[in-house]
Amino acid sequence: MTIIFSQSFRYVSRQILSTTALCVLALSLIFVLGNLFKQIFELLVDRDLPVTSVLQFIVYIFPYSLIFTIPWSFLTGVLLVFGRMSKDNEILALRMSGLSMLQIGKPVFIISILLCVLSFYINTTIAPKGKAAMKMTLYNMAIEDPLALIIPDKVITTFPNYRIYSANRIGNKLIGLELVELNDDKYPIRYLKSEEAIIEYNEIDDQLMLVLGNAEGIIKNNKNPKDLTNLVPGLSADETTIPLDLSTFRNNPKKFKPSLLETTELYNRLNEDSALSEKKSNEIKTEIQKRNSFAVACFAFGLLAIPLGISKQRKDSHGGFVLSLAVACVYFLGIILADNMKDQIIAQYLMWLPTVAITLLGMILFIRLNRK
Repeated sequence: MTIIFSQSFRYVSRQILSTTALCVLALSLIFVLGNLFKQIFELLVDRDLPVTSVLQFIVYIFPYSLIFTIPWSFLTGVLLVFGRMSKDNEILALRMSGLSMLQIGKPVFIISILLCVLSFYINTTIAPKGKAAMKMTLYNMAIEDPLALIIPDKVITTFPNYRIYSANRIGNKLIGLELVELNDDKYPIRYLKSEEAIIEYNEIDDQLMLVLGNAEGIIKNNKNPKDLTNLVPGLSADETTIPLDLSTFRNNPKKFKPSLLETTELYNRLNEDSALSEKKSNEIKTEIQKRNSFAVACFAFGLLAIPLGISKQRKDSHGGFVLSLAVACVYFLGIILADNMKDQIIAQYLMWLPTVAITLLGMILFIRLNRK
């Protein structure tokens, strides 16, 4: 039986590793291309973005994609392998030879633990570095070629509290520009229209300056922007300058985002920054627990995938992928819902709810399967 166990261990391990690797490549490619198109596709088409910049984005985005694709790919791989083995009666043959489900599933548990270690390192160190580097690349693009950020015939929402639209661009000038300024509650408080505008970079203040020529506009009551009866129409000026904040493109120490910092840096912020608000402190703790929860997801998914793959006896690969998609969607939906409450103290505990729930469900189903 020792020989049978050794052979089955190598066979199952080889099948799971190869299937998981293929899934990681496929899903990561989709994820990277999706983010690439979202971030810089229009810049690539409209501004002849260098190939080196595109490659930089791919290098920075890829580690971040692994946060999601490694657990999902492992789930898919185990479902497909055990579903096929069940359909071909290979599981039955191994059970008849005296192996328990715990022995048959041992490769899954070992591989899942190794993937948990890898995922933990990616989540806590590599992915935040890549995300921060991608943000800095966008910042460098913004100061080197500010016009590249304003795509003609599209509403630009990149800059905080501003919505910008330009009908066309000729040379270094924006034609038919319209601008809406929003308050902190995202209500419009000012509307400006200009036949012609340019963008300049102010190195001293580290801001982009949008210079509108012959601007006309309407101003609302800032205290009550919903009051449409209190408008100041007909405002005009030969030249109006609007400063555009670049904080969305760079790491601002005063407005840092926890997702851009390594976990060790987040712990340092919690321990050393006495001026940290309770809201920001909760955001940091939530981000830390989200990374830890993601890292353990591989074990939870592997434990659940074994009984699901065997019990369903998938007839083809599509069924296993659809099932993995359903499980992954439920899991990531739970993470997203918890992340929406990241400034609340309960969010850091809710981050573990999907992982714990899937682990418990997997344990129950696996124990039942092992008793059969």
